[in-house]
Amino acid sequence: MVPVSEPVAMHMSDGLLNAPTSLLFVAVAVAGVGVALVKARGDLDDRTSPMAGLVAAFVFATQMVNFPVLPGVSGHLLGGALAAILVGPWVGALCVTIVLVVQSLFFADGGVTALGANVTNMALLGTAVGYLTALALRRLATRGKGGLAAVAFVSALVNTVLASFGFVLEYAIGGQGGVAFGTVAAAVLGVHVLIGIGEGVITAVTVTAVAAVRPDLVHLLRGVPQKLELRA
Repeated sequence: MVPVSEPVAMHMSDGLLNAPTSLLFVAVAVAGVGVALVKARGDLDDRTSPMAGLVAAFVFATQMVNFPVLPGVSGHLLGGALAAILVGPWVGALCVTIVLVVQSLFFADGGVTALGANVTNMALLGTAVGYLTALALRRLATRGKGGLAAVAFVSALVNTVLASFGFVLEYAIGGQGGVAFGTVAAAVLGVHVLIGIGEGVITAVTVTAVAAVRPDLVHLLRGVPQKLELRA
């Protein structure tokens, strides 16, 4: 997703991190997903369960489609903020985790040895940051379609940049990609700001489309009175 002197992507491939670092983030990912599994039980109901399946399928499909950012650079949806806004942070983290596991094992998109780091960045860190951002702005989201779109956009942008920071941190701990840390940090963080704009647009369009038809299915809006009709 981010070429420097060779491809360096937040969706990491095998060999980008050394073995101890890869194992460390496998442990982090397993612990985080374990907590999400326990917490998600409280969010799953007759409405959330089918929605979770649709969100996972949508994230999977959109992650397979890249959009141009700069010449020779493309990005794709990470999906953390989108999933968290629609089905909550715990179920959202599980949705993104499932997508990343399937991509790694069956489509060679993201290395198997880097799966722990990818899950940590995109499914755990990205989803948590995206949801906390949306939660902080929830009052704006209830004011109408424009407010919800703005919250979704900002949450997705923050999700993308902070998830890429997770990659930078992991590379600092145990990177072995043959590229200087400063070069990687500048390229990854800079480009992911642009990728985050694309992610924000996709997330805003998707969330507002769901809310226009079934606002009760949007986790972020549950229990909060809406000041404006989202269909308007």
